[in-house]
Amino acid sequence: IVYSPEYNITFMGLEKLHPFDAGKWGKVINFLKEERLIADDLIVQAREATDEDLLVVHSRRYLNKLKWSFVVATITEIPPVAFLPNFVVQRKVLKPLRTQTGGTIMAGKLAVDRGWAINVGGGFHHCSSDKGGGFCAYADITLAIKFLFERVQGVSRATIIDLDAHQGNGHERDFMDDPRVYIMDAYNRYIYPGDGFAKRAIKRKVELEWGTEDTEYLQKVHTHVEGALNEFKPDIVVYNAGTDILDGDPLGGLAISPQGIVKRDELVFRAARSRGVPVLMVTSGGYQKRTARIIADSILNLHSLGLLGRQQAACALGSPSLDHMVRDSAKDFSNLSLQ
Repeated sequence: IVYSPEYNITFMGLEKLHPFDAGKWGKVINFLKEERLIADDLIVQAREATDEDLLVVHSRRYLNKLKWSFVVATITEIPPVAFLPNFVVQRKVLKPLRTQTGGTIMAGKLAVDRGWAINVGGGFHHCSSDKGGGFCAYADITLAIKFLFERVQGVSRATIIDLDAHQGNGHERDFMDDPRVYIMDAYNRYIYPGDGFAKRAIKRKVELEWGTEDTEYLQKVHTHVEGALNEFKPDIVVYNAGTDILDGDPLGGLAISPQGIVKRDELVFRAARSRGVPVLMVTSGGYQKRTARIIADSILNLHSLGLLGRQQAACALGSPSLDHMVRDSAKDFSNLSLQ
């Protein structure tokens, strides 16, 4: 499990001007600690992605745009950010997002090594190589996959399973004509971003109606996840596990119960792990205070079912071998740009 306290965005209450709970990542970790699933020394500490890392996908021109506060205000949908000095925006808004992006890149390598990895943040699926939006400033999903393709032997095919309530137009634009990447996307057809061009990259498109509920949703997820993994044999599954499908979410427009979200995550992990395909999960959108508890409950469920593997069972016991593994992992990723 990859995390850093740097993920959380807090600055003079500005974070409250966006419906996103900008502290949900820390709350997930606290719930997992309360349940004694993890402890501080068993979390892989995310490292901030450097410019060199980001340039694997992003253009220099795009990164330079982020030096303008009004651009960041538009991307994050927090208008007052436009009036802050950019050094403050870099430190209080973009650094947390860069750290989550570094966490996704790290989790990709960990997933290949260990069979699974969960970045408690990340999932910025509206950002492409040259354009941000929808609270997404860095293309962490694209970056994680590109890092694996370029720097990890034996990884040459990836499947993205995007189950956030919104269409993942960022990674879709980035992998539009790349036969190495298969994209399944299930989303509310009526909401942001409605990117018709990006939809051309989706190999398995599941467009949902307003108010879709558990039974229909889980049947579609099961059918299409199984179909996607039968149709294309990947070396890694990147699972964008947005919780904005939750009933009552102000932006998602769907009506999935907390239990439905837990079952959804279980279906994805079971499908990938039964085929021996490593899975990287990122948490993406979710705009209610209770989403942190649901994410934690889902991780606890995956652990209880054995879908996080023997190493995770050892984690609960604080086994020396896992301590060693985590220390090694942290060392491996102390400088992302060298990997």
